[in-house]
Amino acid sequence: MLLTIDCGNTNIVFALYEGEAQRGVWRISTDHRRTADEYGVWLTQLMDLEGIKRDQVTGAIIASVVPDVVFSLKGLVRRYFNCDPQIVGQDGIKLTIPIRLDRPEEVGADRLVNAVAAHHLYGGPLIVIDFGTATTFDVVDGDGGYIGGVICPGINLSLEALYMAASKLPGIAIARPKSVIGKSTVPAMQAGVYWGYISLIEGLVRRIRGEMNKPMKVIATGGLAPLFKEDAGVIDTVDGDLTLRGLAMIYNANQKKTA
Repeated sequence: MLLTIDCGNTNIVFALYEGEAQRGVWRISTDHRRTADEYGVWLTQLMDLEGIKRDQVTGAIIASVVPDVVFSLKGLVRRYFNCDPQIVGQDGIKLTIPIRLDRPEEVGADRLVNAVAAHHLYGGPLIVIDFGTATTFDVVDGDGGYIGGVICPGINLSLEALYMAASKLPGIAIARPKSVIGKSTVPAMQAGVYWGYISLIEGLVRRIRGEMNKPMKVIATGGLAPLFKEDAGVIDTVDGDLTLRGLAMIYNANQKKTA
């Protein structure tokens, strides 16, 4: 089995794949203070609940946008699964798409992994929207080339900033309000966040398509993607496992090259 690890700013997602079949997926909050042993005890106990033994794991791959956590994750894989993980962006790990950027080393590993998976699964050209700590729009050309994108504050980050900066505004949950015009503070805030994000999604997709001057599919991923799909008419497909599937693709491609 293959262990894929997607380390974001807010959460780390662990998933096990047997071939193309996902055998389990687990999430934990990102904390650079956690040790390899803390991750190992937590993860192996959850695997045991699913009847999966750690000696069934024969390979691992990590994509991380939090450098301080990589050391512990590598220790987890080596100590508890007895293998060396592939690290996206390190150790000569090759992607299956060209990266056409001025400074490719600055791109988050998760964005590149999403581009690999999206092009493999859905073709191109396309736009990948990832609703994470930041909301990113990544552009992939027809031949799979990653050509750049847009980075926006994530919706939860926007809510937190609004609550922290405006003393009279309460903390609110993300929800789809029935109308754009709020009749009190909370509905007004929810409308601003929700419908404002709908406008952001539609507006940026329209501008990216205009700049590319061609039709483009739009693939959305991240926990909030299903919430926005219905009203943001530009989203064609929601794929919640896009990053994890991309990690498995990259691992398998590099294993074949090594062999």
